[in-house]
Amino acid sequence: MSSELKSKLSAVMKAAMKSGNKDELSFARNLHAAVRKKEIDDRIDIDDAGIQKIVQTLIKQRNDSIDGFKQGGRMDLVAKEELELAFLRGYMPEQMSEADVKRAVVEAIAETKATSPKDMGMVMKALMPKTQGKADGKLVSQWVKDLLAEKKP
Repeated sequence: MSSELKSKLSAVMKAAMKSGNKDELSFARNLHAAVRKKEIDDRIDIDDAGIQKIVQTLIKQRNDSIDGFKQGGRMDLVAKEELELAFLRGYMPEQMSEADVKRAVVEAIAETKATSPKDMGMVMKALMPKTQGKADGKLVSQWVKDLLAEKKP
C-alpha cells in the first residue's frame, strides 16, 4: 500500500538534504522514525490515516513541550518546538474553524438527542468521526461541555 504522506515525507527529506536545511531535515527524520517504529512494532504498512494519528500525537507532544519551555523561560527551545509544530501541521488535513467545530457539536447534540452533561460520551462518540484530525480534541470537548451545560434542567 503506497501512502501519499510517505512519498511527501521522502521528498521533503531529500530536498532538505540537498538544500542543507538542517532543521527541516531533523523534523522530517523524526517523523520518519516515528512512522517506521510504528510499522515495525505493529508489522504493518502504515497508511495516510495512520500517519496522521502519529502526527497528531507528535503535535500534542510539541504543544506540551512548548508550554513547559515557556514556564521554564526557555524561549530558544520554544522557537525550535514551534518550528517543528508548523512542519508537522503540514501533514494534517485542513483544520476546522471554531465556528465549524461549534456547528458540528450542535448537530451532534441534536442527532444524539442529548439533554444533559451526562450525555457527553454519547455526543463525543458521534462527533469523533467528523472531527478526528481536523479539530483539537480539547476544543471539541470544551464546546460539548459548554453546550450541554446550557441544556441542564
